[in-house]
Amino acid sequence: MKLFSATGLLALSRPLRGLLLCTLALLPLFGQGQEKSPQAHYTLKQLTALALENNRGLQAAADQVDAARAGIDSAGAFPNPELETVKGNLRARLPGTNEGDSRAVWITQRIDYPWVRSARIGAADAAFDAARSEQQLSRNELLARLRYRFYELLRQEAELKAAREDQATMEQIANRIKLKVDTGESPRFESIKADTEQLNARKVVQTAELRIRQTRASLRQLVGAVLPASFEVDGSLEDNSSLPPLETLRSELLERNPELARSRALSRQAENLRDHERSQRWPALAIKGGYDQTPDSRDSRVGLVLTVPIWDRRSGPIAEAEARLSKARNEEALQEFTLQQSLEAAWQQWQIASGQVTALQSGIVKQAEAALKVAEAAYRYGERGILEFLDAQRVYRAARNELIAARFDQQVAIIEIGRLRAPQADQITETKGNTP
Repeated sequence: MKLFSATGLLALSRPLRGLLLCTLALLPLFGQGQEKSPQAHYTLKQLTALALENNRGLQAAADQVDAARAGIDSAGAFPNPELETVKGNLRARLPGTNEGDSRAVWITQRIDYPWVRSARIGAADAAFDAARSEQQLSRNELLARLRYRFYELLRQEAELKAAREDQATMEQIANRIKLKVDTGESPRFESIKADTEQLNARKVVQTAELRIRQTRASLRQLVGAVLPASFEVDGSLEDNSSLPPLETLRSELLERNPELARSRALSRQAENLRDHERSQRWPALAIKGGYDQTPDSRDSRVGLVLTVPIWDRRSGPIAEAEARLSKARNEEALQEFTLQQSLEAAWQQWQIASGQVTALQSGIVKQAEAALKVAEAAYRYGERGILEFLDAQRVYRAARNELIAARFDQQVAIIEIGRLRAPQADQITETKGNTP
C-alpha cells in the first residue's frame, strides 16, 4: 500500500517534505529498538539455589533457630542476686540514747539446684532441636513444591508441543479436505468434521498456553522476585532416578525425616518440662546476708531463706506437664505410622508409574503411531474416510498424553519419596534412560 505517490510528495511544501523523509528514515531505527530480549533459561539446580538463597520462609525459619539457640543461653543463666538497702533516721525516746542516721544493706542469692537447672537446659536444648527440624522441614517442603512445579511445567510444555503438532496436522487435513470438497471428490460433511476438529485443536493449544503461564507464575512465587517474570526451564520428564529398596527407604525415613525428628524433640522437651515441674516441689533455698547500722552499733548477719512448699505442692502444673508429655508421645507414634504409610504409598505409585511408562513407551504409543500412519496413507489414497483417520489420530493422541502423564506421575512419586527421606532427594542418583 502506497501512502504517497511521487506527484503527491512533490506537491508538499519543502518543510513538510523534509519532515516526512526524516520520519521514514528513522522508522528502521525504531523497529530495531523493539526487538525482544532472549528469555533466560534455568535448570532445576539453578532454581533450587535461587530458592534456598532468596525464599523468605526459609529465612524466617533460620531466625527461629537463632531464637531457640538464644533460649539455651537463657536457660543456662544463673539467678541474679537481690540487693536491698534501707536508710532512715533514728530518734531517741529514752534518755541516754543517741540520735542520728540508720541504714541497712542486705544481699540475697537464690540457690539454683543442679537437677532443676539440668531439666530447664534440657527443655531448651530440645526446643532448639525442634526448631532445627522445623527449618529442615521448611526446606524440604519448599524444594518439593519447587520440583513439583518444575516438572509440572515440563509436562505442560510437552502437552503444548503435542497440541501444536496436532493443530498443524489438522490444518493440513482441513485444507486438503476443503480442496476435495470444492472439486466434488468428498462430501461437505467431511469438511464440517475437519473444521470442528481444527477448532478443538486450537482450543487445546490455548488452554495449554494458559496453564503454562499459571505454572510459571507459581514457580516464580516459590523462587522469589529474583526470578524474572519471563523465563524458560531446561529439563526433561525422561530424567529417571534409581531408588533403593523399600526397607532401606523406611530405615532412612526413621533416621532422618525432619517431621519425625521434630516430634521426637517435642517429646523430649515435654519430658524435661515434666521433670522441671516435679523438681519445683523441693524447698527453694537462698542465702541472705547484710548488716544494720545505727549511731550506737553495727549488726552483721548471715542466714538462709527457705521457701517450704506446704500449701502449693505443684500438683496442677505437674498434671498439665504429664498430659502434654502423653500427647507428645502419642503424636510422635502417629507421625511415625503416617510417614511410613505415605512412604509405602509413594513407593507403590512409583512402581505403577514406572510400569505404565515402560508399557506405553515400548508398545502402546508405537502401535498407535503405526496405526495412525497406516490410516493417514489409506486416507490419502482414498481407501478410508476422514472418520477412520480422525479415530486413529485420537487414539494416538490419547496414548501420547498418557505417556506424558505417566512420566510426570513418576517424577511426582520420586519427589514425594525424596521429601520423606530427607535431606530433600540428596541421596537419589539421577540417571537418564529407561525406568528400571
